[in-house]
Amino acid sequence: MNLPAGDDAPPGPIESPDDPRWARAIRHPLRARILAILDERTASAVEISRELRAELGVVAYHVRTLHRLELIELVRETPVRGAVQRHFRARARASPAPRPGSAAPAGKQDLVAATLDEIVGLARSSNASGGFDRTEAHLSRSRVRLDLQGWEQLADALRGVLREVGEIEDEVAARRASSPPPSAELEQGVLVLMQFQAAPVEATPDR
Repeated sequence: MNLPAGDDAPPGPIESPDDPRWARAIRHPLRARILAILDERTASAVEISRELRAELGVVAYHVRTLHRLELIELVRETPVRGAVQRHFRARARASPAPRPGSAAPAGKQDLVAATLDEIVGLARSSNASGGFDRTEAHLSRSRVRLDLQGWEQLADALRGVLREVGEIEDEVAARRASSPPPSAELEQGVLVLMQFQAAPVEATPDR
């Protein structure tokens, strides 16, 4: 088993998002992908290694590092065949300060890239299993031209969508808690919202 060389960050939690270890912690692509998974849900090193098809020992090493730096927290421990499987989830954290000369926080691009990898992988596997076949499924992409006020209005509209999603989930939970509960089983769904500035496109000269 080959563990990453030169990756012995000093012990202790990352108490400030401006700690230089923050960028270092997620610079490793596998560790960034692990943190992206734990940002979304609770999982163990075993589950993550299966999902990423990575060696368990290496995944467990990165999980321990993230836990030592307090970027993730232990949620529960489950006895499994004489061993204990530990399940973790990412801790709520503030955004790091922007890099000098840039509006983007240090390390943000690495974490976004890892999250996008997870989204694409999940969407591809779900599509292959028929996840987009149901009539309620939706997939669309829109290019928009906005001024500063328009960017803020669009961001607020998307926050409104997320609030409505939370309300819908609360209603589902209330129906499940009724007596007798609905017979229909819950099904796993995924909602992805993205708002970002498009990369500049070079103009094609007229022929």
